[in-house]
Amino acid sequence: MCGIAGIISKNGRNYQEEIKKMTDSMIHRGPDSSHYEIYENATLGHRRLSIIDLSDNGKQPMFSNTKNECIVLNGEIYGYQDIKKQYTEYPYHGSSDTEVILAMYQKKKENLIHDLPGMFAFAIWDNQKQQLYCARDRFGEKPFYYAIGQNDEFIFASEIKAILASGLILPKVNPEAVSNYLQYGYVSSYQSIYSNIFTLPPAHQLTWKDGKIMVSRYYSLPAKDAVISLSEAKEQFIYLLKNAVKKQLIADVEVGSFLSGGLDSSSVVALVDEFLPHQTTISFGYDHKDSELKYAKEIADKYKTNHIEVHEQKKDLAQSLLNISPFFDEPFADISYIPHYEICKNARKNLTVVLSGDVGDELFGGYHFYTIENKLKNHFSYKSIIAQFGLNLYKKLKPISFLTQQNLKYSSILDFHLNSVRNDFSREERSILGISAGYQQGYSFTPDPDSLNDVMRVDLENYVPGNMMVKSDRMAMANSLEVRTPFLDIDFAEFCIQLPDQLKLNNENDKIILRETMGAYWTETIRKRHKQGFGLSVKSWFEEDKLMKLSDDLLKDRNQKVFNYIDFNATQKFLTKDHKHWNLLQLALWAHNNQSVL
Repeated sequence: MCGIAGIISKNGRNYQEEIKKMTDSMIHRGPDSSHYEIYENATLGHRRLSIIDLSDNGKQPMFSNTKNECIVLNGEIYGYQDIKKQYTEYPYHGSSDTEVILAMYQKKKENLIHDLPGMFAFAIWDNQKQQLYCARDRFGEKPFYYAIGQNDEFIFASEIKAILASGLILPKVNPEAVSNYLQYGYVSSYQSIYSNIFTLPPAHQLTWKDGKIMVSRYYSLPAKDAVISLSEAKEQFIYLLKNAVKKQLIADVEVGSFLSGGLDSSSVVALVDEFLPHQTTISFGYDHKDSELKYAKEIADKYKTNHIEVHEQKKDLAQSLLNISPFFDEPFADISYIPHYEICKNARKNLTVVLSGDVGDELFGGYHFYTIENKLKNHFSYKSIIAQFGLNLYKKLKPISFLTQQNLKYSSILDFHLNSVRNDFSREERSILGISAGYQQGYSFTPDPDSLNDVMRVDLENYVPGNMMVKSDRMAMANSLEVRTPFLDIDFAEFCIQLPDQLKLNNENDKIILRETMGAYWTETIRKRHKQGFGLSVKSWFEEDKLMKLSDDLLKDRNQKVFNYIDFNATQKFLTKDHKHWNLLQLALWAHNNQSVL
């Protein structure tokens, strides 16, 4: 895994200092080496974390055999050895996956993207065309930001901090992004927190030529559900997942696995064992009665892994926030980012690459609210004008059920999902805070508001790249660790996306396809498990004196930068030691961390 950067402008040699500042700001993404290459009108930079082809043959920026093309890549191209066999005419210099993209580009130009699997963000400078071609992977596993500098330079990098480090742009805060953050706790993967720094969305490509930028979507999620029996689905499921795991074990360093003791990570560990016996597994747990460590140890014992347990350390939470939050560059309110940082930090002591069980919930229907949405849809009051008319009268006399309340409040399960699930501040509350702007993200398909599968598709294009992959990438890269996600293998993910929702969940069971296919790989207690988070309690965190002092310093001082964007007096009403309070604290932390540029 790496950090990439570039400046496209006339007189490329004039930008050596700027490109060095950009790559230096991302040393955590690539501590092994730093290089840059200069053309007359392009300067490319790279920080390297050596994983495949550890020799100098794998270093970047990497020239093609003709020197006409030069690439910087952040990511991994899974199954690149098989792709390489299709481009045997190219005179390979080394054995890295990066060079395969150059071979593909020479033959297919921009059309290469349709045949490129894996997680990636890359840029190729074509000197003959005087053109830059960039692309980001389908599910947003790797980041890509860009901006136009004060002298019309095209600037790009893996992180916002690198673009700011160039000194070529003065950022302006984006009110729409602030609104989206306050609602969901993260910035949309179609925006950045700044109106003049842009993100290349997942599944999109970008071409710069003659000062003009063209951005287009190259991939859309499969929009239709398949017709398939459970027995057929199980057979394809295990075949595709084994293939995904096998491809993601390719590295010239040791590959380990995160193991929470949940169904998803236990499945990954079980299949890794078929290709890599005695793997290293690592678990993080809080020392309380609901800790998942005991479940993780069951799987570790079953597969005889080299198991590492990371126990919660009673650290200064306020100091942890001050140390960790700057790695995000944007406000980010997922409460699990601190434990995620800790497990990545401990994993890096023994490993450079780790497999994760992320995104199983979105693919197999594992979240509790999916079950609620299924019940909402099947409730007699769902979209029934007559029933809802009667219930509106009845509720004035007697209490009504939760499902009835939600069906009266929201027009569909999609409306409920977007405006109730994982929401912190409602539109009215954001308005009270002084945020009148709103933002509605688009999708690669037209969601059916009554389709449970489309709700999961929405999460794959909204929550997964905006929250989950941001957390995974930033916390891993903060510790110079590469995290791979087998469930996002394109063949496996597409298969799961198209499975009919009755193979994912019903009113009694979640993750039906996973349980039916992988149950024999687990222990008995794991088979009976349902989803459990890290067991964090925001309320208990706010009981810590140092955290409350940090909160008071940042949220009760009118002079703090955050109050350039939200109303001070309104903010005080929301400091109630809950998720809203946490959301505001993270926004204030971001403003504090970036006060020199705000």
